[in-house]
Amino acid sequence: MLAAPTPPNEAERIAALYALLILDTPREERYDRVIEFAAAEFDVPIALMSLIDSDRQWFKSGVGLTACETGRDVSFCSHAILRAEIMVVPDALADPRFADNPLVTGPPHIRFYAGAPLLLPNGYALGTLCIIDTRPRRLDDVEMAILSTLRGLVMQELQSQAEAEVPHA
Repeated sequence: MLAAPTPPNEAERIAALYALLILDTPREERYDRVIEFAAAEFDVPIALMSLIDSDRQWFKSGVGLTACETGRDVSFCSHAILRAEIMVVPDALADPRFADNPLVTGPPHIRFYAGAPLLLPNGYALGTLCIIDTRPRRLDDVEMAILSTLRGLVMQELQSQAEAEVPHA
């Protein structure tokens, strides 16, 4: 298993994440609706809104997992935040980064992963909107566009939350 490298802007990225005051907060319908739609639209057992802090990935919203977080070291999403594009892993068993990952070799038996980075306008990736399946698969161009649109909906909600946290003069 290859842990993801630390992004070059890690300190600023973490500061931006903490400034949202969203970590370890209760679930919210505005995010749950998008994640539930993603799970249904893509017919996957797991869909998540994952936020990556310094040592874990925490799930603000999720379908199909009982855990509310995992270690960053086993996180697929930690790899996905390293790029602006959607990261797709068609078969985790065939990918050297993930083939021996305990989330692949044991429950929840991840085989397919697609993670759309949640990017602030300043470029900081806070986490992902991701879909996960227990069987290998691929996404076509239409599905990639749908996942990108869903990411946009989550980002609109995060932006409005960020703006609400800024004190007004």
